[in-house]
Amino acid sequence: MNYELLIQLVINGLIVGLLYGVVGMCFVLVYKSTQVVNFAQGEFLLVGAWVCWAMLIYLELPFIVGFLATMVFMAIFGILIQMIVLRPMIGEPIISVIMVTIGLSIFFQALMKWIFGVSAQSFPKVFETENIQIFGLNIESAYLMSTVIALIIMVAFFLFFKYSKYGLAMRATAFDQQIAQSVGISVKQVFAMSWGIAATVSATAGIVIGMVNGVSNSLAVMGVKVFPAVILGGLDSIIGAIVGGLIIGVLENVAEFFDSQYLHIGNMYDIAPFYVLLIILWFKPYGLFGTKDIERI
Repeated sequence: MNYELLIQLVINGLIVGLLYGVVGMCFVLVYKSTQVVNFAQGEFLLVGAWVCWAMLIYLELPFIVGFLATMVFMAIFGILIQMIVLRPMIGEPIISVIMVTIGLSIFFQALMKWIFGVSAQSFPKVFETENIQIFGLNIESAYLMSTVIALIIMVAFFLFFKYSKYGLAMRATAFDQQIAQSVGISVKQVFAMSWGIAATVSATAGIVIGMVNGVSNSLAVMGVKVFPAVILGGLDSIIGAIVGGLIIGVLENVAEFFDSQYLHIGNMYDIAPFYVLLIILWFKPYGLFGTKDIERI
């Protein structure tokens, strides 16, 4: 067994898993505050990556400036999507709202193809050294940056929800919207804020992956790949999203390793997480950290 390759893949899986966890937190954030599963989450990655790429290429901004400008753009973008498209859907059947998010997904994929074309585009060089050797392991500089950013985002989420006024308002809204309204919390503002945060944080993951693999519509697939991580951890658990993301990230790479070395089935990288998801949900239908919802009929 090639242990060096296995360790390399596990490390890469943990790094990518952190990104899955970050995007998964956005899934959970939107679901907890609005009770909507956002199937357009992957398109937030796609739009954010293309916007940052355009700022670096066409406006020739330094990476840091372009990155921060993209964050501001995506925050406004997410808020406007909630206000213009989703706010009129309040009170409608949940399946109607889900179909709207699916429609948004299709629309933004088509829009990005129309504006930027279908060919993958590379980010301009950001780091002087593309790869860094750590304990003999070859790691992409962009992935190291993503690890730092992901950890900062996770700490920021914790501090925001625990200590800030708006974080407490979002937690109250997630617990019960009517009770939150009765104590003076603007549920509409909470909804808009949750979508703005989700768009901004997801765009960060899109930019990092775009720096490594190039920017193309395939970035939107990450929204689908993150979904098993969210379900695995529990759809209403921030911690579960992080743990589920790490599990799925490592599992993908380990499955690919054993498939290439021994099984030779093919495509295990993509399908192994869904197999494991099904097995775990047989025993824990609400995920590893999800809240059990018991209803009487």
